[in-house]
Amino acid sequence: MILINLLPHREEKRKRRETAFYVGLGMSLVAGALVAGVIYLLLEQMTSAQVERNNFLKSEITKLDEQIKDIATLRAEIDALRARQRAVEDLQSDRNTPVHLLNDLAKLTPEGIYLQGIRQTGKSVILNGQAATNERVSEMLRNLGHAEWLENPDLVEIKVATANARDPRRLFDFSMRVAIKNTAPDAAPGAASAPDGVKPARANNS
Repeated sequence: MILINLLPHREEKRKRRETAFYVGLGMSLVAGALVAGVIYLLLEQMTSAQVERNNFLKSEITKLDEQIKDIATLRAEIDALRARQRAVEDLQSDRNTPVHLLNDLAKLTPEGIYLQGIRQTGKSVILNGQAATNERVSEMLRNLGHAEWLENPDLVEIKVATANARDPRRLFDFSMRVAIKNTAPDAAPGAASAPDGVKPARANNS
């Protein structure tokens, strides 16, 4: 016997395909939403972690800035202390300078030289006086060239002194410049002696 199906089977198949399509589409949408949600959550977690790291770095940078400021302040204080120390050392050295200056002049001024004025400006000293002869002035220049605390003696001027009716001797007015050494020994050695031939000074210092 032959059976003939007269029902609209094509319509039913089409409906089943449409239903399967919509079900698959819905599942795809659900799966896509789940994947998007997972990605969103991952991105949020990564963003939060990065924000925490950024905040941590900012706090550490702030701490480092404060430490740098403290270090700069300490360096400024150290520099100020060193400057004060140098000033004290310079004052200590300058306090003894006149003593060394007069000591060297007393030892190195030859016979026949009369000092009338000593003027110090910084490390430079101007000596004014009278000499019996030109040779005495030259001898004093040579002696000062071997001084322990003085250096670079230089004759500024020498001329015949104005005649004095009470003193018929011929004298010479002179002016010389000498420098004080920058680096002086800590203590003047007691064994220091004047060069050969140097006699004690006969000076009227003012």
